[in-house]
Amino acid sequence: MQTTLTQTWLDRLDLLDIAFQPILNIHTGKIYAVEALLRNVEDAGFKSIFSLFDKVYKEGILYPFDIKLREIAFEKFTTIPGYKEIKLFYNLDNRLFEIKNYSHGNTKRLLEQFDISKDNICFEISERHEITQECDITTVLKHYQDEDFCIAIDDFGVGHSGYKLLYESTPNVIKIDRFFLSGIETNMKKKLLVRNITNLAVQFGIKVIAEGVETKEELLTCKDIGCHYIQGYLIQRPTLNAKEIKPRYEEIVEILKSDKRAKDINSQINAYIDRAKPFDIKTKTAEVLKYLKENPNISIMPIVNSLDEPMGILQDKEIKNFLYSPYGMSLLNNDFTQKTKLKNLMTPCGTADINSDISTIIELFSNNPESVGILITKNSKYVGFLSARAIITIMNEQNLIFAREQNPLTKLPGNMAIDRYLAGISDDNCILCYFDLDNFKAYNDNYGFRNGDRVIMLFADILKQNLPGEFFKAHIGGDDFFVAVKFHKNGEIAYVNAIKEIIEKFSQDVKAFYSQEDLQRGYIVAKDRECKTREFALLSVSASVIVIKTKTKRDLESINMVLSFQKKIAKNDNTKICISSLL
Repeated sequence: MQTTLTQTWLDRLDLLDIAFQPILNIHTGKIYAVEALLRNVEDAGFKSIFSLFDKVYKEGILYPFDIKLREIAFEKFTTIPGYKEIKLFYNLDNRLFEIKNYSHGNTKRLLEQFDISKDNICFEISERHEITQECDITTVLKHYQDEDFCIAIDDFGVGHSGYKLLYESTPNVIKIDRFFLSGIETNMKKKLLVRNITNLAVQFGIKVIAEGVETKEELLTCKDIGCHYIQGYLIQRPTLNAKEIKPRYEEIVEILKSDKRAKDINSQINAYIDRAKPFDIKTKTAEVLKYLKENPNISIMPIVNSLDEPMGILQDKEIKNFLYSPYGMSLLNNDFTQKTKLKNLMTPCGTADINSDISTIIELFSNNPESVGILITKNSKYVGFLSARAIITIMNEQNLIFAREQNPLTKLPGNMAIDRYLAGISDDNCILCYFDLDNFKAYNDNYGFRNGDRVIMLFADILKQNLPGEFFKAHIGGDDFFVAVKFHKNGEIAYVNAIKEIIEKFSQDVKAFYSQEDLQRGYIVAKDRECKTREFALLSVSASVIVIKTKTKRDLESINMVLSFQKKIAKNDNTKICISSLL
């Protein structure tokens, strides 16, 4: 491998420049990081960045070329106001991993040269391009992680081995590709995929960046789904002027403030947060021992890096394992002993943003049977610790509220929950839907209450299993149900179609609850409300739907009147649905 660059390549490097694009906290609009992007490749004589890197790879100078690029990027990074409080995402060419004889220590030298902490650096690896068999990527990733560098996988979901990388290496960050985010507010398939990817990442302690966000609707949808950070043209296009990078993007803050769906849940968990003192990962073990002796009731000590980002927890039992061994105390006080560095005594611990849904925190805790709690962050920085006892208390409170308000038959939320939901949609675009089973009384009288309850349970299960997760689903009582969903911009069509599919599915599935004779006949014979015997069609369900796309004050009483009136129309229509819009 060639280790030096010719003057021709040095001249080309002088023509290249680095642009930065910000990455923001999706809850606050505060900057978390910038990505370094190569620019002016055409001036250097290349059609694209890819053709440039192909050239240096073929000439065997990829590693020295990349080290020089790191130097350029690191130096320019230091010109960003407040750079020591944010991260720099630096893209690595996958083919670097094939090089066997590169020299170690170059990145460390550059960091020392520009007074940058390694906590400020995140190496970004794209899974868009397949890595050859000559390269053991997990070994390389482990090398960077052992060196305490943050690792991100770019273009997640469109490459060759994304989930395999999650399993084998567990990166710190994944960036969901723009393909999955374009139009996500109206595409339920994309929404489901991104939600599942995000939920899986959260369980592994991985942060998720929604990359390529271009519209307000995409931003708010990604926030609803649970992504941690956003990047894209909506915030700022890549800029060559480092001074244009802001600590906080007020236009994004305004969008977040205007989102009335945001829940102020801080007060729900603030009461339970233990503001335990955090220790820097570089703290000497002797100092930790002193703190434990002075605070014998302390059992958990959060560990953070230089940016106050949580790295894990130190449990007193881990320290005691050394204290009670014949040579443990001397090891703990020996700062030159690798074995006793806090990094090696530290236990991994799940983290969640203080703005996360309570359900996310509970799920993160529940999925790890060995978990002793969850570290809570705000703007990626440590805030406090939620102990297992605190989380169990929150779980019990949530269960009590749910049990008190749910319908005893279907276990769906009841009328109190419906009223609370309606009170919170004053400014949202939303769809309200009232479901009513047709000919239910006749079926109930003819087949008995037990079979009637089975039909109601069938419809409740259809709602739970077939409507997307963002739908609010409730049981008013008897054979009446209510669902609602908030949507962005023109996303109502997909949700209305989902409601239509519910109508069709119930009409098909409910046939299994009839005798063969009634099915062949296509109706049942029963008495009506006036005790007259007549024919009743097989069970179906009617839907009365209102699409609301206005921010004017809503009169819920009038809305209920419209829903009730439309229900009668829907029952007499072949489609079994009546839709109106409030504009």
